[in-house]
Amino acid sequence: MTLKLGVNIDHVATLRRARQAAYPDPLAAAELCLCTGADYIVIHVRNDDRHMTEKDLARLCKAYRKYIHLECNSSEKMQKMALKYKPFSVCIVPELPREVTTTGGLKFTPKAFDRIRQMTEALQKKGILVSLFINPDAASVRAAAKCGADVVELCTKEYSEAKTQKQQAKLLRELALASLLAKELGLEVHAGHGLDYENVLPVADLCGMSCMNIGFSIISRAVLAGLPNAVCAMKELL
Repeated sequence: MTLKLGVNIDHVATLRRARQAAYPDPLAAAELCLCTGADYIVIHVRNDDRHMTEKDLARLCKAYRKYIHLECNSSEKMQKMALKYKPFSVCIVPELPREVTTTGGLKFTPKAFDRIRQMTEALQKKGILVSLFINPDAASVRAAAKCGADVVELCTKEYSEAKTQKQQAKLLRELALASLLAKELGLEVHAGHGLDYENVLPVADLCGMSCMNIGFSIISRAVLAGLPNAVCAMKELL
């Protein structure tokens, strides 16, 4: 089967900010990605607006709302923003100050669980699909199901950073078990974080997997080969 591909275009905005210019334009990047194989456009609006901003979300949702997958934290600020622009789907992710990138899945402490469940219900009432970014373990999968999520995105950070084949194989088994449990609980299963052209296929082949969300490796290849070529190459792999 052909898996869906969500292309994260955050680093188009990173390049724009590095020069403090008006370009490259994430809207133009989104159009290119969708025309050359992407099924969704993924953007992460952070509290510090380090790359994507609320203005970017507004423009992208106006043009391609049915294809926009927003990543954001569980704060009331982000909930209000999501409800205002109504992207097709929202992935609730953990967010730490000054982190280079997301460091792992959500932590379901009692307080965090209640907040995530409240936000999930609020978004779903407005017809927004809700995903939770989680570590690939049984406790996290069950917590996501109890929160009422539609989708879980399994964090592949440890898998993508494995130093040995043995370690990678062990982590792949953990992803496989988490994917199977999620499907049993009625959840759609996505995966993302650190996936690239060399390590994506074992994850893509897991039973129950339906979508890969990939950003940095695609944008990195695009710098040398062009964005359409980079998206097409990844879509062909999947």
